Amino acid sequence: MQTKYSFAMFVLLSILLSSCSSSNRKTSEGKDSKTKAVFLPGTYGYDLDFLKAHQIGFIELKESASKASLILSPDLQGRVLTSSANGHEGKSFGWINYKLIESGVVSDQFNAYGGEERLWFGPEGGPFSIYFSKGKEQVFANWVVPKEIDTLPFDVVKQTPESVSFRKEFSLVNATGTIMDVAVERNIKLLNRAKTEQELQLSLDTSLNYVAYESENILTNNGKIAWNEKTGFLSIWLLSMFNPSEKGVVFIPFRKGSETDLGKIVTDDYFGKVPADRLVVKDGVLFFKTDGKYRSKIGLSPQRSLPWCGSYDSKNQVLTLLWYSQPMQSAKYVNSRWGDQDDPLSGDAVNSYNDGPVADGSVMGPFYEIESSSPAAILASGEQISHKQRIFHISGSEAQLNKIMERIFNLTVTEIKQAFK
Repeated sequence: MQTKYSFAMFVLLSILLSSCSSSNRKTSEGKDSKTKAVFLPGTYGYDLDFLKAHQIGFIELKESASKASLILSPDLQGRVLTSSANGHEGKSFGWINYKLIESGVVSDQFNAYGGEERLWFGPEGGPFSIYFSKGKEQVFANWVVPKEIDTLPFDVVKQTPESVSFRKEFSLVNATGTIMDVAVERNIKLLNRAKTEQELQLSLDTSLNYVAYESENILTNNGKIAWNEKTGFLSIWLLSMFNPSEKGVVFIPFRKGSETDLGKIVTDDYFGKVPADRLVVKDGVLFFKTDGKYRSKIGLSPQRSLPWCGSYDSKNQVLTLLWYSQPMQSAKYVNSRWGDQDDPLSGDAVNSYNDGPVADGSVMGPFYEIESSSPAAILASGEQISHKQRIFHISGSEAQLNKIMERIFNLTVTEIKQAFK
């Protein structure tokens, strides 16, 4: 009798333990899970949790038929903070300044919060700069980023599951003393597969992971004073800050032709001459190392620039493509160099920046940037200018990525990998 009783108890305990184990599995994996998933640094899920923990207001967009995801922040001018091609577990593409956000410190000069697409305005330097006060020497100590594109929020005026529209009105004062009344609209939408393939003009293999989005940025002269070569002008400037890679390379195709006709190919001396082992010019393409280890910047004039560029990270097999709108006819672009300028309308249309140590050995990031600009907004009262940018992150086999590169650029990822060998 005792043996039968012991056996019965053993069976009952086994059932209970099995049930408990099954329940635990559901708790850790099901929708009603009480066990919070822990994501590794570098993943989208990690950044999502970080932003929640530090109370950074954000809106998340998701593509219903894939794992493409996007985080936008109304608190930070509607900037795209980061994105993922593979959900929470996927690589987080945007650079976020964790240290600054964790510190809670807010600077009156500039707060480099990061983000893979943020709104900026040109010109940064020269007689019409909005970053230096009238009469101030244009050196770093006097450089101040307007709070409207640094710390102040934008208003959300429309929202759907896959798009958000932001708006803000404010006034800026340039180094000439002109008060510029501004209205800005920023419309961002996540692109589904059909729209992504339409914009790329190709079919994506089902083995590839991707995330793609478009931002439309509209700048209006909201005041009574015309913006011109006497009063000053602005430009729409989009800066995309991405996480660097040991093997990261930015590639920028350019319009070939003589320097007599089109001017120099590249401006490569923003922070001193870029060394030859970090910048290669080869058969109509610039190759620029973006490993986050050497502070340097390059720029292309509107005479040389083309609407497509990108980067390739061979370590993680991630291809990033960037398209930006260009005017149908030739246009003038603002010159953002600090100090005296021979021509305030002789600036770049596209730039790339690689972060690295400054003189004291400190590093802000590291990160790298691809930047696109609109032409100068020379506008009468009530007139507006728009600038669009599309970003595509695609990951998968190099064979499939090669097909994309060959179709769009007549270039292969193999050539990018070998550019510095």
